This record gives sequence, structure tokens and C-alpha cells, in this order.
Amino acid sequence: MKKQTKAIRTQTGQTQYREHSTPLFLTSSFTFESAEQGKELFEETLEGNIYSRFSNPNVTEFVDKVCMLEGAEEGIATATGMAAVFASMAGLLKSGDHIVACRALFGSAHQIITQILAKWDITHTYLDATATEAEWDAAIQPNTRMVYLETPSNPGLELVDLAMLGRLKAKHGFILNVDNCFATPLLQTPLDFGADLSVHSATKFMDGQGRVLGGIVVGSAELIAPIRFFARHTGPSLSPFNAWTLSKSLETLDLRMERHCKNALALAESLEQHPDVATVKYPFLPSHPQYELAKRQMSAGGAIVTIELEGGFERVQAFMEALEIPTLSSNLGDSRTIVTNPNTTTHAKLKPDEKKALGITPGLIRISVGLEHIDDLIADFAQALTVSAEVMKERV
Repeated sequence: MKKQTKAIRTQTGQTQYREHSTPLFLTSSFTFESAEQGKELFEETLEGNIYSRFSNPNVTEFVDKVCMLEGAEEGIATATGMAAVFASMAGLLKSGDHIVACRALFGSAHQIITQILAKWDITHTYLDATATEAEWDAAIQPNTRMVYLETPSNPGLELVDLAMLGRLKAKHGFILNVDNCFATPLLQTPLDFGADLSVHSATKFMDGQGRVLGGIVVGSAELIAPIRFFARHTGPSLSPFNAWTLSKSLETLDLRMERHCKNALALAESLEQHPDVATVKYPFLPSHPQYELAKRQMSAGGAIVTIELEGGFERVQAFMEALEIPTLSSNLGDSRTIVTNPNTTTHAKLKPDEKKALGITPGLIRISVGLEHIDDLIADFAQALTVSAEVMKERV
């Protein structure tokens, strides 16, 4: 079966009530049939549920589906995407280790690497997404334990060559940890290129409707084991209800991503032709500097488009106020189109030089393209550009 079919048909075993849809297991704990069974469960000589901080049938079903989609052996689900990112690092790194990371990272991931891991004497080296194989190779130190990256990145939509890093991993033996949130497992599977771990904020496209929080990291059984140990004892557990919601949402992920990508490409092409838009970035636009790489490692361009408007934050304000359809929010991956200014929201805590290095300017707008009719979106963005241009003229 194709993985799209498996995403729909994979679920927990039917109970004695013969339900068609997986029920919710809203319980904090599970009972033992005997003292001996309890002993064996805690010794881990017997598989089974003990406590929902450790495991729960709804969470297991969600993890199984994502492992299937990513081609992974095992996984661990968490309460949020950032909990998954942190667990994928904290569960595997120790004092004295070194991490190499792509500079183009989500703000919270940057803070984990530069502020939190630094407290444990875990050092880091940043490289640009466009760094050559030789530059990545030179950055690897004897104590480099992990290479971490996002591709495409948030918010600049920069790509990192996964096949190239797969070759370097084979050479040096580091852990290759990839945030695959923007692409989803349907557009890109990092493990196929040699990655060890694939991390997601399930809050985004996996839910796809702005309802629940969740995160997940999947990979080899060998690496998931210490991550599971870390998560089990620190408690960033995914709730059964959120897991149930996310598992059901995966049944429509293929349909949703097809529409997201189609809309995003059409909107990007339209905005690229508009004289008031300084730049447009979208992985599957031929004008994207890494277009050929995107075509090699992704099956479609995703749902995120970034544009830059001349006039800085004033123009951004006027433009966003003129939009009628999109929502103003720092979230993304929703069925509804969302716009945000990363400079003042998701990446506001970065220092000016850090923002400059990532191309985060006052006029940058990140668009999470939703499932609305594309004609309506194109028309709304066009009128907002016109209105905001008039507002700026009046202020001169």
C-alpha cells in the first residue's frame, strides 16, 4: 500500500465495542492484571501501557503513522514542537559535545542552541544554508556529536543539501537531525538522504487546522531510546486528546498539502509579477536560488511563501491592515492563510546582526498559504498592495 493509504488505515486494534474510529483513551494510568504483570511492565520485559506520561494508545497510533510516513523505526511524541526539538538534542548530547547547525533556524531553536545548551558546555558552530560541502566538512570537529538544520528554513525558505550532509555523516559519524516541519513527510523524507532523526512541530501541517499543540521526533530505534528515556523522565508528554486529533488529521494530510502547494505556487507567481513586491521566495519558483536543489529533494514546494515590501514596518502595517482574508498570527500550517512579520514576532528576540544574517528585514512577511480559493487570495493580496501603497503616499 502507498503511505497515503496507510495514513488512513493505520489505527489501534478494535475493542470489544467494534468501533470504526479509534476511541479516545482519556486515562492517566492503566491497570495491571497481576502483580507479576506490573513487575514485567516496569522491567520492560513486557510491552504495554503503564502511565500516560510514558505511553498511551492514542499517542502510539500517532507515532506509528508518522514513523510509517517518514520510513523510521521508532518515535516519541511530545506536547509541542519545541519539546520535540529540545528532546532530540538533550536526550543525545552531553557536556563537552559540539553541534554544527545551519544559521537559518526558528528563533526558539536558536535560543536552545545558544543559551540553554551552552549552560551544559555544549558548543556550536553556525554555517549558512548555502555553505559548500567543503565548508560543512571543515566545521566538523572531533567532538561534533550532531548536525542540526531546518530545510526549508523558517522564515527565509533556505534549503540545505540533505544528500551532501548524508555523505558527511557517513564520513564522520555524527547524528544528522533534520527539522522537517515545513515540508512534512509527504514532500520530503530526510531519512532517505541519510538523516538519523526527523523532527516536527505537529501543531503545524500535521494538525493543519490550528487546533492542538504537538511535536514528534522519529528515527532509528537506537537513537530514539535515549530520547524516550529523557522524555519519559522529564515529562513533555503529548495528551491523548491531542494525539487522537493529530492522528485523525494525518488522514487528510495528503489532500491538504496538495492544495497548500498548488495555492502557494500560484500566489508566489502572482506576487512575483507585482511591482510593489521587492522579493518573493518560494522553493519551487525558478527564481529561488536553490530551485534545482528543491526539485531534487522535495516533491513540491510547500505552503510557505515569503515576500519583502519596500517601506519597512510601516508598509507592512498598512498592507496587513488592508488584507481581508488572511489571519494575522505567528502560527502557520493552518487551513486558513496566515501572515506575520517575523522581525517583530517569531524572530523578535534575535539580535540585529543575527536578523541581518538570516535576511530578516523590517519589510519581510511570511505567508502560510491556506486552502481558500486561490482567485480570492490573489485578488485580496493585490488590493492590499494597492491600498498600502496609497497609504504610504499619503504619509510622505
